[in-house]
Amino acid sequence: MPKPVASVASLLPQLWHRPFRRAPILPRARGLSSSSATLTAHSAPRRRSVLPRSTSTHLAAVSTSAAAVEAPAATPYPVYDRLLPCPLQDDPPRIEHLVAREDEVAADFISRSLGLPPLYAADLIKFGAVYYALVAPQPPPYASPEHFKIFREVTEPSILRRRASIKGKTVREAQKTFRVTDPNQRLEAGTYLRVHVHPKRFPRCYEIEWKSRVIAVADEYVVLDKPAATSVGGATDNIEESCAVFTLRALGLETPLLTTHQIDNCSEGWFVTLLDYTQMWKIGTITHYMRPVNRAPRLVSEDCIERWHLCQMEVLNCRKVPWPSSSIRKAYNVNGCGWPQQEAAYECKINLLTGKTHQIRAQLAAIGAPIIGDSAYMTAAMAVMANPSINPFGRERLSYNSEEEKEATIEAWIASHGKEPKSVIGLQASEISWDHEGEHHSYKARVPWWQQDSVESDLV
Repeated sequence: MPKPVASVASLLPQLWHRPFRRAPILPRARGLSSSSATLTAHSAPRRRSVLPRSTSTHLAAVSTSAAAVEAPAATPYPVYDRLLPCPLQDDPPRIEHLVAREDEVAADFISRSLGLPPLYAADLIKFGAVYYALVAPQPPPYASPEHFKIFREVTEPSILRRRASIKGKTVREAQKTFRVTDPNQRLEAGTYLRVHVHPKRFPRCYEIEWKSRVIAVADEYVVLDKPAATSVGGATDNIEESCAVFTLRALGLETPLLTTHQIDNCSEGWFVTLLDYTQMWKIGTITHYMRPVNRAPRLVSEDCIERWHLCQMEVLNCRKVPWPSSSIRKAYNVNGCGWPQQEAAYECKINLLTGKTHQIRAQLAAIGAPIIGDSAYMTAAMAVMANPSINPFGRERLSYNSEEEKEATIEAWIASHGKEPKSVIGLQASEISWDHEGEHHSYKARVPWWQQDSVESDLV
């Protein structure tokens, strides 16, 4: 008998964006600092592959070395005229790794620990150049003995048990890094910070008449003729100076522009930004390559990597649906995973062209649209939104000085994934069909849980 054709439904949450607040002048505070390391980022080319014969269909609902030193004595800050206007040349790369030894205010702690003007520290946060983790991540193999000593001190089990913020989390979950978005964010004692003191700058952004570069504006998208020497969506340490942000301001739009693809900073040419990610599903086939390791989480890349498995699925249609009600979520014990509730989600009907374990879940999370309730992959998708460089197989991945450094980054990426869900997620095998002895057989599943107006009797 030939292999059956299956249909699956998935439910994806709507993407959200948090605006950055204008930074106030902050008072000084006490803290600890560490030395710096240099990192560089680059984009990876995207490759496509020939489509295999379709075999299944699915429906989804998607939603450095470091040394501890005492804080410098209070000294007058130098005159500072803010990060803007942009300097013509970048300062040498400088990354600082800090651990707060007492409860702190983020910008305050950075300012005092690194001897930076308060406004400069606040602007680094506005630029997206500061990241935090509740628990310091494992130092890379090339880190200094002092760095490992600090790590052991702040991750001592007796210390961690007293940390209110990590109760209910594993150490790996608490080591996930997220972007600091508010200068006034409170840091609990033991919180780790990574500060890109000299973010990569894009002075060309201030020389462009951006409206003249807009080719087309529609309800769903904007087409832009990208100037050379600019970034499409920003860098790991600079999400402010980008084509998406400057075009948004030039057009006076309120909805953030969402990038659909990348063009090298040094290149120019047309690219499309979206006002609604549902338009992306109309592209059709989504292609990734899956790491050939038989354990969760399943890691995927857009690049064709030797011996990695081809993963392809075709989005047949996508429509906006109401966000599942609180009674439905409670009845089915849906895990929110920290993703804020939205007014609507997106229901996609997917034809699975290849059949790999966790393929739909991993691929949708990889494009920033994880399935509702999927605690294993949604947390990783949120981690990438906060820090795009955390994914060693993503477009914004960093370059590595050694294989040991790359392996450590892969382990950190695996740690950013959560535990396997213990209850339902927004994914349903909605239809199965096959041909046998000249007859066509087809069967459909019942209405998926997220479409139910009332809770079914067997769950009451």
